[in-house]
Amino acid sequence: MEKLPLSINAVLKALSYVEDPDLKKDVVSLNMIRDLKIEGHQVFFRLVLTTPACPLKEVLVRACENAIRQFIIGSPEVHISVDAQVTTRHTDRLILPSVKNIIAVASGKGGVGKSTIAVNLALFLAREGAATGLLDADIHGPSVPVMLGIKGVRPEVVDIEGKPKIVPVEIAGVKVMSIGLLIEDAQAVVWRGPMVSSALKQFVSDCQWSELDYLIVDLPPGTGDIHLTLVQTVPLSGVIIVTTPQEVALADARKATAMFRMKPINVPVLGIVENMSYFVPPDMPDRRYPIFGEGGGQRLADEFGVPLLGQIPLSPALREKEDQGTTANPLDLPEVIQTAFCALAREVARQIAVQNATFERSEVSVGA
Repeated sequence: MEKLPLSINAVLKALSYVEDPDLKKDVVSLNMIRDLKIEGHQVFFRLVLTTPACPLKEVLVRACENAIRQFIIGSPEVHISVDAQVTTRHTDRLILPSVKNIIAVASGKGGVGKSTIAVNLALFLAREGAATGLLDADIHGPSVPVMLGIKGVRPEVVDIEGKPKIVPVEIAGVKVMSIGLLIEDAQAVVWRGPMVSSALKQFVSDCQWSELDYLIVDLPPGTGDIHLTLVQTVPLSGVIIVTTPQEVALADARKATAMFRMKPINVPVLGIVENMSYFVPPDMPDRRYPIFGEGGGQRLADEFGVPLLGQIPLSPALREKEDQGTTANPLDLPEVIQTAFCALAREVARQIAVQNATFERSEVSVGA
């Protein structure tokens, strides 16, 4: 491309050569360039990403700067402010219309750290700047209130257009709802399937969820009533399957993955998270010990043709924070744990953005 004199059209022409690596289209046609203006020899605009947790943020900024300097005469000074507008493919639903993306976190068996993944995924998405909610759908064994240190906190009930609505509790920027916030600590939830399903439906329809980019749903382990109720009640953007590397966990994770892919259910599986992947001694951060085996999560991901979203190390420090109810402040966790959860949050956000863009393109193709 021949170098052009500085103008709005010339800048847009230059930026049309910058492609989003995930969405496979240029940033201009994706409407990611906003408020473009020129003052003297300076160019100003907003780069609007599909998620604040975009892992390619710096790459796109540098690519935009380089394109303008390469194709505009005189290499103007470029000022880019980065913003985000999370996409959704559910624009006309009646249930949870203020929530852009609903992501379930599931596992085939208990004890693999599913709630740990769900809670920290919500926390780290919020840290990235996304409006995030967390719904604890494990009615019989709610652990989220303990992990977040909100055990005993009671949510407020407000009147909305003549109907009582429960306001989720907010902690660390995450809106949280759990049956554990409505019952006494020692009270057992001895309910049959229909009562459990009814409770989940109330958390969906009778809660005053605010505008959210992501609502993370922590499902109970296994495959049962609560899973079927969720997929029949709300349109899920996708599900994340949590496993550990060992074969006994993988066998149950296969069943959970297969369930969500059944034709009557048909929920997109965003990928696999391998928890307790390895142990890093605090005094030897360069060592990794695969206590529960190696490669299980990757094998499962390959088997179903989905990505391995992340590998989370086994961490006594994380376990202590959960027991103490201080999970909401992850900044004092070992760096290797923070890095792993941050990477997981960004990869999940990326998968959602790609899926939403793919869905939009397929709709256009069908309509054409």
